[in-house]
Amino acid sequence: MNNDIYYSACPHDCPSTCALEIELIDEQHIGRVRGASQNTYTSGVVCSKVARYSERIHHPDRLTRPLRHKGAKHSGEFEPLSWESALDEVAENLLRAEQRHGSETVWPYFFAGTMGLVMRDGINRLRHSKRYSGEHRTICTTPSFTGYVAGTGRLAGVDPREIAKSDLVVLWGTNAASTQVNVMTHVAKARRERDAALVVVDTYRNSTARQADLFVCVRPGSDGALACGIMHVLFRDGYANQNYLTSHTDDPAGLEAHLQDKTPHWASRVSGVPVETIEQLALMIGQTPRSFFRLGYGFARQRNGAFNMHAVLSIPTVTGCWLNEGGGAFHNNGDIYHWDRTLIEGLDVCDPGIRVLDQSRIGAVLMNDQQDIGDGPPVTALFIQNTNPMSVAPDLNRVHAGFSRPDLFVCVHEQFMTETARVADIVLPATMFLEHDDVYQGGGHQHILLGPKIIEAPGECRSNHDLICDLAGRLGAEHPGFSMTAREIIDRTLQDSGWGDLQNLEDVRWIDCQPDFKTSHYVDGFGHADGKFRFSPDWSSLEPQGFGPQGLAMPVFPDHCDAIEESTPEMPFRLVTAPSRHYLNSSFNETPTSIRREKHPSVMVHPEDAGELGVKDGEEVTLGNDRGTLPIRVQTFDGLQRGVVIVESIWPNEAFAGGKGINVLTGADPVAPVGGAAFHDNRVWIRSG
Repeated sequence: MNNDIYYSACPHDCPSTCALEIELIDEQHIGRVRGASQNTYTSGVVCSKVARYSERIHHPDRLTRPLRHKGAKHSGEFEPLSWESALDEVAENLLRAEQRHGSETVWPYFFAGTMGLVMRDGINRLRHSKRYSGEHRTICTTPSFTGYVAGTGRLAGVDPREIAKSDLVVLWGTNAASTQVNVMTHVAKARRERDAALVVVDTYRNSTARQADLFVCVRPGSDGALACGIMHVLFRDGYANQNYLTSHTDDPAGLEAHLQDKTPHWASRVSGVPVETIEQLALMIGQTPRSFFRLGYGFARQRNGAFNMHAVLSIPTVTGCWLNEGGGAFHNNGDIYHWDRTLIEGLDVCDPGIRVLDQSRIGAVLMNDQQDIGDGPPVTALFIQNTNPMSVAPDLNRVHAGFSRPDLFVCVHEQFMTETARVADIVLPATMFLEHDDVYQGGGHQHILLGPKIIEAPGECRSNHDLICDLAGRLGAEHPGFSMTAREIIDRTLQDSGWGDLQNLEDVRWIDCQPDFKTSHYVDGFGHADGKFRFSPDWSSLEPQGFGPQGLAMPVFPDHCDAIEESTPEMPFRLVTAPSRHYLNSSFNETPTSIRREKHPSVMVHPEDAGELGVKDGEEVTLGNDRGTLPIRVQTFDGLQRGVVIVESIWPNEAFAGGKGINVLTGADPVAPVGGAAFHDNRVWIRSG
């Protein structure tokens, strides 16, 4: 007997936001998960970890009832309690903290454990109605978004399905075969139907690079130099589209003059890419009007990432390939949806005078660094949804120290007993995406998708929205959204945003929001007021100011900005903490198949570097810097430049002998110009034994 098929959307922190087909076995169990074949972006494809979602949603270790910590702080011992008692205790502690220190002492902390708009962002409705501290969401996308918008004036680009109509696809800063598998679906179509070439630019020969016609192995943080070397050749050899530059850009003459000394030899010295490869890639781009640049989130992990994103984005602008179907650039489509988020987030009661804290600097915030907390009170109460800072936040030693403060109250709403849940005072069980209603947008594509409730949650799990509403009443928070169901909020938000109503979305399953060709390709002008692409952006005008490093000289034109954490004789290696195929941040590292396929943490080291260190494949070494140390096994690998080491995935802290994971080595110092976390930009030493 065939099981029923229901449609949903993948909720995880991935630009693909795949449209899904869910096999329903009964009211509490799902079977197979497939990509929705009728969705023109997903095209029937889904990553292997989501295809195995039944392992996660039916995992025996899911949290299913409220828990209270007992014994000494961080003992890891918990006892069950009723929902009513748990909610009362959380509310009492938040109100007590507010009475002692003022409302800003409470910090609702969240990120992208779900990408559903209601379940992810509804926490802000509680934040704004109670005047709790704000959150600058810097931990993932800020530098890359900033660099893209600096050029185009708008976070939107060419229809990503046009990859299939391209003659040259350049994947720069994304391991799409592991992290955005649908990109490769459209690449495969272009190669099959148009004999398109695939170029991959990355810091190591990953699963995407192994499929490339040309792999360009770049030194971490040197993408801007490589881009300048390419543009130098484009101007030198007559591939710059002068008419387009005159009509669509701010200062082409200034850019060309600036690039005079940015030769391939200069770019090679900075990036480690051979001169011949730079010349070859420039020629391929210059001779291919349908060149499609798919720009990834690797840019967001570098201290100079915003400038590098802007520099690479300038390449298709020099050639004018934006004008051609299958040409131009794409990073994220966030600006095409024109959401009215008032009801979801309580924007109508937001006080702009309330302080905003940098999410990436949670360690510094909890350690009461004055530069982070400003004139406000210490954070003495955390309410956490959709993230696991005790594992995924940078500068992890300071994060752990901050969570150890005896005066800090922590409530965590989670699906599993994560590292952060283990240090909470109250742990509340959360639903998964098939157990509640929500609405989603694609960052990496152009669809609004519905994620309806399909099965019943196990035990006593409650959704993010239901918990927020339950707490609101106890805390005296007032807003119409607290008395509405998730479906009612979805319906109203769709209508207020001009996308019809919920019934329409249920009928059509997803809405294609891609603007027309002229708009997507900026044919009639870019998103700045004058319609010009900015080769020379005003970095100081980008918002929000006040979160980047102070005193850094911003590049006037595309360039190599030396803000990266360069190696030193004491710390001669550059560490990149890249994503893996089978884990997604700290999600899926509890599912059996993902654990089995990832095997164990390892650091990729060039064989010649390993030889000089006197270490062999499989031996344990210690990575270290001035932030911490980490024991890990060596994997010798020649698909990277010497002096670069790669650790894939965020393994659980307990996977390491020291009890802390890879982020003990990553810095939380702010990224220019408006903040961010440089997970791929850290110097380390390696010692054997």
